[in-house]
Amino acid sequence: MKPVYFASDFHLGVDAKTTSRDRERRIVRWLEYAATESAGEIFLVGDLFDFWFEYRHVAPKGFVRLLGKIAEIRDSGIPIQIFTGNHDMWMFSYLQNELGVNIHRQPIVREFGGKKFFIGHGDGLGPGDRGYKALKVIFSNPLCQWLFARLHPGLGFAIAQFWSGKSRLANPETESFLGPEKEWLVQFSESYIQNHDIDYFVFGHRHLPIDYLLSNRTSRYINLGEWLRYNSYAVFDGNDVNVNFFESEEPYLYSNHRGSGTFQSA
Repeated sequence: MKPVYFASDFHLGVDAKTTSRDRERRIVRWLEYAATESAGEIFLVGDLFDFWFEYRHVAPKGFVRLLGKIAEIRDSGIPIQIFTGNHDMWMFSYLQNELGVNIHRQPIVREFGGKKFFIGHGDGLGPGDRGYKALKVIFSNPLCQWLFARLHPGLGFAIAQFWSGKSRLANPETESFLGPEKEWLVQFSESYIQNHDIDYFVFGHRHLPIDYLLSNRTSRYINLGEWLRYNSYAVFDGNDVNVNFFESEEPYLYSNHRGSGTFQSA
């Protein structure tokens, strides 16, 4: 089968180790690489943008390189699936209508090469994080979205950029694996496999590249990391899922069955 690619957490619109514009160019090169490698499908699993809100007749300014490349790849016949994340949950119909992608607001289950994948951004899953879960209910409420849309776009985006500047993205700290008892997505995956047959859980949101073998010794939790620092992605070649790194100076993977440490960047 043709390889399936997964990436998440581009957070375009905020500068980090590199500027947002330079990061966008790198992401476009990665998309070109995936398409050249004859990708069967590409999954962009949330937080593509640090903030996104579609007014009825206004879409966020910028990101034309990324959007143009996505349109080009879709026109070539390669399916692209985009998931909303906690930073860009206010995607509505613009990208779907303009680019021909599918927008997913909830996790989905897909099968490739006889393997079952549970795919989602990962926000709000598992125990804990009750504050964010409450906020997500509010932000997902159609009335709240309607009220925000009443703000002038200049004011709305200024508010969003202010809060983004106070987020951990603007003041990044070293990420580390906290142990299965504190990793909410590990706990979610462990609970889910008690009643469901899943080979791979593929999430973003966590901002740390992870390949974790679950307690049944067959299912794996894959976290895609992010592109603020690691430039990490995953690829399923029909037999196995591997976490890789693209033009990265810090290619680090946490794994409890492959060995943790620095890996070669593509």
